[in-house]
Amino acid sequence: MSSPESAASPNFFSLFQFLPIGAYRSSPDGEMIRANPALVQINGYGSEAELLAGVTDIASEWYVDPGRRAEFQRLLERDGFVRGFVSEIWRHKTRERIWISENAHGVRDATGKLQYYEGTVEDISAQVKAREEQARSEERLRLLTAQIPGMVFVVHVPDGGEPAYRFVSAGVLQIYGLTPDDVLRDPNALSRYRHPDDALRFAEHIHRIHAGLPDIGFEYRIVLPDGTERWLYRRSDTVAHEDGGQVRVGLLLDITDRKQAEIALRETEALWKIALDGAGDGVWDWNIATGEEYVSPRIKAMYGYAEDELLQHAQELDSRTHPDDVPQMQADRLAHFEGRTPVYRNEHRIRCKDGSWKWVLSRGTVMARDEQGRPLRMVGTHTDISELKAAEAHQRALEVQLRESQKMEAIGTLAGGVAHDFNNLLAAILGNLVLAREDVGPDHIAQESLTEISHAAIRARQLVQQILAFSRRQTQELHRQPLTPLVEDALRLLRSLLPAGVRLNTRLGATPMPVLADATQIQQVLMNLCTNAWQAMGQKPGDITVALRETPVDAALALKLGGIDPGVYVCLSVADNGPGMNTDTQRRIFEPFFTTKALGSGTGLGLSVVHGIVKAHRGAISVHSVPGEGARFDVYLPLASSAATAQDPPVPTPGPVPAPAVAGRHIVYVDDYEALVFLAGRLLRKHGYRVTTFLSGEEALNWFRDSQEPVDLLVTDQNMPGISGVELVRAVRGLRPTQRMAIVSGHVSEQLVNDAHALGVSDVLGKQDSMDALAESVRQLLDPQ
Repeated sequence: MSSPESAASPNFFSLFQFLPIGAYRSSPDGEMIRANPALVQINGYGSEAELLAGVTDIASEWYVDPGRRAEFQRLLERDGFVRGFVSEIWRHKTRERIWISENAHGVRDATGKLQYYEGTVEDISAQVKAREEQARSEERLRLLTAQIPGMVFVVHVPDGGEPAYRFVSAGVLQIYGLTPDDVLRDPNALSRYRHPDDALRFAEHIHRIHAGLPDIGFEYRIVLPDGTERWLYRRSDTVAHEDGGQVRVGLLLDITDRKQAEIALRETEALWKIALDGAGDGVWDWNIATGEEYVSPRIKAMYGYAEDELLQHAQELDSRTHPDDVPQMQADRLAHFEGRTPVYRNEHRIRCKDGSWKWVLSRGTVMARDEQGRPLRMVGTHTDISELKAAEAHQRALEVQLRESQKMEAIGTLAGGVAHDFNNLLAAILGNLVLAREDVGPDHIAQESLTEISHAAIRARQLVQQILAFSRRQTQELHRQPLTPLVEDALRLLRSLLPAGVRLNTRLGATPMPVLADATQIQQVLMNLCTNAWQAMGQKPGDITVALRETPVDAALALKLGGIDPGVYVCLSVADNGPGMNTDTQRRIFEPFFTTKALGSGTGLGLSVVHGIVKAHRGAISVHSVPGEGARFDVYLPLASSAATAQDPPVPTPGPVPAPAVAGRHIVYVDDYEALVFLAGRLLRKHGYRVTTFLSGEEALNWFRDSQEPVDLLVTDQNMPGISGVELVRAVRGLRPTQRMAIVSGHVSEQLVNDAHALGVSDVLGKQDSMDALAESVRQLLDPQ
């Protein structure tokens, strides 16, 4: 094999090695000749030699579709290069499927003979998945709005500027003959069709909206290119304020048929009634003086009645109006009777024959008055707007769901930040406790007090871990494993903890139901839910039922559960027959620190932790409860397919007995928390090390620049103001290429580990529970054998 220097010119070899994307050289027959570290990592190998030994035929072993290699070579032969060649490939070692983008060219000798290919490979799986998710989201929105008559739109209305549509449903085609893309490209596409006689009224309507007045709906005309005139009904509501304007969601309905019927009504009452009935609106004619009212067959059919089932009297429909809607209906009538509004208009619910409620838009006009101006006769229509109301309710529910999601995310971020600071404080407390115990001796009277302080500090550390679980910042180890044994193990422990009188019932089934999960966290979910259930019962006897079942989650249920992906899920249910919860409690049940227990009886974090863990597992949790009838929590976890590639956790092997520290070895310790720096320095010196400490990355870097003193190990905190741990390591690596270094963090993420290893960091350590644990880690780093 050629040396690294011969693989590329000396000027570009370092670039080849440290490119953040993969780079390679391969033979035309599919043999891999060279690969940089990024390409080695993409393929799941630990070294270039291992990759070169493992890959023998790129076409059959790398591309999911072997034909892509032939297409790749065809393009190279035709053009001499390939750019942005997107393919789905296997991570060669792990056989995980990912998406990549390739750029390559052929290298020929002086005679023109093709020698090899050179190119780059970039992992674009995240971009591909993002595009697929966006497409799914847009498709769900398109399918939803396709069920709503008319045109649904989202428009940004700037203060003093031209509106710009952000979404237009396919219904625009039936109204204007335009596609949604036509409207999105040209914000004035619809305004060009507006009837000139209605332009002033339309401008006044928009002015009312800008002034903050509610949009009660507006009717206007448009003129199509062929001269056809149509009546439209437009209504919208503000859902957000951004970019110096309003974001409004609205509905545009073609009401041409109804308006034409209303015009015909003015010409002849009989034709008016027949036309409106045929257009889908019901007609009513009310003799106010006598109370008699003509109700068209269309209205009766709208509510499920035959023509002879309702008396011709106004009280027939008024008595079926929802009690909550009656006061507003009467107020709107009175406003029209008194001449304060030109037209009576009211939306209310009517109880149908089958007991269901239907939303209607009732509009009418007083046609005759007596000499004193009192109304004698009123005629009007009923329009079924149930679908419109359902769409509005669904929109409001989505807005509430978005606000709740944003609130939980913000609280989680805050909780994670607070937990980080607590970790530093507790590390200082626990470390100084160890030193204080040694200082006073085992027989000192203060040992009892120090023991109680230790218990309290450990309990505080556990609380911090709960906060981290809620904010989903705990390190997870997800493995494909059957859920049933995990539940059974947790239940065996739970049975010994339940108070007398509480019975534990199970319905787990016989199927394994595999999931991709962190076993410890899933058992914590079950323990928290069961503990919450028996605590809710107080001192009373009762039943807790734990059940497992596979259940399909369709698009509607997935949306209701918070926007998870549709598919097959495992549903873990915990039900009790305790006192249950009211609606307000259910709404806040997953908020951190919210509790219905007495003061001092709980932290209010249990269900918040459950919520955080379930979300981190790409699942969902819902609660069903009625006061006095108990409660049931349903946890949905995605069912893992048989093709899942998560590996089993490694079996731990006993490590070597740690050797004592070699006296005089030099440790540089960096942390922005002064108490930890003092404590770590004192403890490491006690173990025989020579220690230099700094309170910032800048101070440490300046020392490394100015000093030639040898350093056996640099230990630095990651989360520091100014220069972070990774940035300090990168800078020191440039000054001392062989320097041994380690990073310490209260939140060890996969990104941090990858960044650290790319810089040659010896290890990434979690914040230790004690300073002795830190000393042991330092000893192992210095003496790995």
